[in-house]
Amino acid sequence: MKQKILRIALVATVLAAGIFAQASAEIRIAVEGAYPPFSMVTSDGSVQGFDIDITKALCKKMKEKCELVIQDWDGMIPGLLARKYDAIIASMSITEDRKKKVNFSDKYYSTTASFVAKKNSGLTLTKNVANNKRKLTGKNIGVQQGTVSDKYISDNYQDVADIKRYIKQEEVYLDLTSGRLDVIFADTIPLEDGFLSKSNGSDYEFISPGFDDKQWFGDGIGIAIRKKDTKLLKRFNKAIVSIRRDGSYDRIQKNYFKFDIFGN
Repeated sequence: MKQKILRIALVATVLAAGIFAQASAEIRIAVEGAYPPFSMVTSDGSVQGFDIDITKALCKKMKEKCELVIQDWDGMIPGLLARKYDAIIASMSITEDRKKKVNFSDKYYSTTASFVAKKNSGLTLTKNVANNKRKLTGKNIGVQQGTVSDKYISDNYQDVADIKRYIKQEEVYLDLTSGRLDVIFADTIPLEDGFLSKSNGSDYEFISPGFDDKQWFGDGIGIAIRKKDTKLLKRFNKAIVSIRRDGSYDRIQKNYFKFDIFGN
């Protein structure tokens, strides 16, 4: 009888532990913290931005407690696969190369990529790579390492230009303003809101249209999740639809942009 009571007590303890673990569990989400206006660390150490507000809205909609994990860009997908966190919400483009390693949610916004140089540089670029090559021959081009911008520049201009790669986008801006770069290439929105509209970017301008070729820039920006976590993927997709329908998405984007960032 005592043994039976002991077994019952052990089962109850295990069940209680399982319930507690489920209640205290949280979704860990990787963010960059160095990509304004989407993600940036403030003077008090908190992280803010469009990606952060979208993350909070999605977690609220899913009724989940979420932990934000700041991660350098080049370690984002390796960290996800190593289970350091459960999802990536860091302005990551949905590309075929990345889909070989991870699954993506439906897009939560769209963007293009553009070239920027100093005003009156004499450089004007188009979407014609052959023409651009003649103008960029011998130039130093700055990109953030491991991004779709890096991939596009490497595939198209590595044979004529000197490509400088940086861990953080802010380092790209710094070397441009220091004169160590002739041209930089990055997502258009961060270039505008995170650099050109600031005092340190006042002497610089766009010198090209926006690039959106799906071969390099994919199908918009999505949430990266491990391939086995299909239930979590479905929950994020459902939450994206919900915040679009209830007005949460529009309220967030109006805090950062004067246009519809979601796109078509």
